[in-house]
Amino acid sequence: MSDFDYRGLKCPIPVIKAFKEIKKNPKEKSYNFKCDDETAPKDFKGLCDNTGLKLSKIIKEESYYLIVIERP
Repeated sequence: MSDFDYRGLKCPIPVIKAFKEIKKNPKEKSYNFKCDDETAPKDFKGLCDNTGLKLSKIIKEESYYLIVIERP
């Protein structure tokens, strides 16, 4: 599992960075992304819908979202 902290970045930057990391590490099965932009859940859902990845969880923490994406 890989963890990435994209707090402080405004969408679509976190989604773009996330997609680059996912493409760069094809053997990794699960990714955790921390984002504090309010549009991040919707943007990450769109990423998964368009790439065949699985949006496993979106957890709203006190000051950010934890978004978990998995390879099918």
